[in-house]
Amino acid sequence: MADLTNPNSTSQPLSSTGNAASGSVAPPTVLRCVTGSLMAGGFAAALYALTLSVAQTFANKPIHSDNTTVINIAAAVRTLVMGIVALGGGVFAFASVGLMLLAVQLLIQKLVKKPDTSSGV
Repeated sequence: MADLTNPNSTSQPLSSTGNAASGSVAPPTVLRCVTGSLMAGGFAAALYALTLSVAQTFANKPIHSDNTTVINIAAAVRTLVMGIVALGGGVFAFASVGLMLLAVQLLIQKLVKKPDTSSGV
């Protein structure tokens, strides 16, 4: 069925790659993996520094209230903020390690691969 909000749409479903052709995805290379790993590692380091900064800020500013509900909500919000920042740093660190391991795997495959000597005759 056509998208009613877009008058120029077609009734054909999009593929998982969007509008790109099915054979246009470039295979991963060692250089692309290493640069991606360095970028993800940079984001992970920045989020780690942010995690330390947020933790220090929360430690230096205790909650001043006699109301139990206020204390519980403030503790929950602080825990949620710390969890989100730490989770983001962990995800980027995990991606960085994975990309670096992929680069090593591609490098080993490239070094071990023997040249094709068959001429196909």
